[in-house]
Amino acid sequence: MNIKFDHMNMTVHSLADSMEWYKMTFHFEFLEGDLADPEVPWAIVGRNDTMLCLYEYPALKRIEMGTGAGSHRIFHFGLRISERKEWEDKVQELNLPLLYGGLREYPHSVSWYVQDPSGHIIEVSYAGDKPLKF
Repeated sequence: MNIKFDHMNMTVHSLADSMEWYKMTFHFEFLEGDLADPEVPWAIVGRNDTMLCLYEYPALKRIEMGTGAGSHRIFHFGLRISERKEWEDKVQELNLPLLYGGLREYPHSVSWYVQDPSGHIIEVSYAGDKPLKF
């Protein structure tokens, strides 16, 4: 059985801000949703076969790094990129703050960690044309 990332479902403070951030940062496009839902506006955004489902809950407390003991939360999710230079140019263009001191080197890949407007941390990894081994 092959398993791959399908989508992540997550809450955000502002659907409009998050959709714009993911569009500018990763070129994610609106795929479907109900932006005008009076109770909980939502959208599925994505690119190629990677999708995020975003639900707007502006009253939820943002969990900052190192806080939220006892809370259930996603620590981070990872997106794998195929073009390192294009990503590094995007980081510069958008002046994206990099967490953990910037570029992190691992045995088979390198990663950058960024944070979206609602505080979700995204690991952006690049392994070149080598298959990842663990």
